[in-house]
Amino acid sequence: MQHYLATFGLDLLRLCAWLVLLVLVFVPLEKFRPLHPQKIFRKAFGTDVVYYFLSGLAPKLLLILPMTLVAQSVHRVIPSAFYTSVSALPLWMRLIAAMMVGEIGSYWAHRWSHQVPLLWRFHSIHHSPEEIDWLVNTRVHPVDLVFTRLCDMVPMYILGLAQPMANRLDPVPVLVIVAGTMWGFFIHANVSWRLGFLEWLISSPAFHHWHHSVNKNYSSMFPCVDKIFGTFYLPEQWPEKYGVGQVPKQMSDRSPASERHEPLAATEPRL
Repeated sequence: MQHYLATFGLDLLRLCAWLVLLVLVFVPLEKFRPLHPQKIFRKAFGTDVVYYFLSGLAPKLLLILPMTLVAQSVHRVIPSAFYTSVSALPLWMRLIAAMMVGEIGSYWAHRWSHQVPLLWRFHSIHHSPEEIDWLVNTRVHPVDLVFTRLCDMVPMYILGLAQPMANRLDPVPVLVIVAGTMWGFFIHANVSWRLGFLEWLISSPAFHHWHHSVNKNYSSMFPCVDKIFGTFYLPEQWPEKYGVGQVPKQMSDRSPASERHEPLAATEPRL
């Protein structure tokens, strides 16, 4: 019991340290080049702080069992020689491949979360804020977070790009998660920066802010995935309003709201 309490305490301390660092980085950035005039302690700021700690602690508790089962299952089905050959690849090559595979997985998890009403009930919490800044990145229901993480990590495990059953810690999934999380804070930030031609290569605040206004731009880091699947949307102007209403009736593959440039509708978010 003392071991678990000590581990929990260390995780909590780690999250507090990261929160301080994020505040020191993003608050000055948002004050220097703000997109919309809004206070630091905007509406629902306290709620988002709670979600920050929840999304930082929940995955470790909720994902350990399903990810262990997935890892054990794929190792029983796929020959170990395949994983040995993949693990022999240079780290940078495995990392790039894992980021692309994970991006495609998270893209479809994100898109399904907009098209499937049951998943939308959880994902709509992330779209409920009417003011967007860096902290909104962690406003995620645990079910939504776990579903997305499974969709991006399981393909990595199957392809051997992440190898949790190895005798040593595999840095690839850790680096993928850290890079994605840090970039997620940036693309939610209330900053007016545009990245020029780079916006076609990597997601920007403008790219993701439009996602909070229309059912488009499901990629977290690489807009090319949206280009491939026909959901890329990035005009010159910025969106003026954010937030959601009732779940659209058109949320299906036959007539998805994501095929039109209409504002998101909202549902009442619940934990």
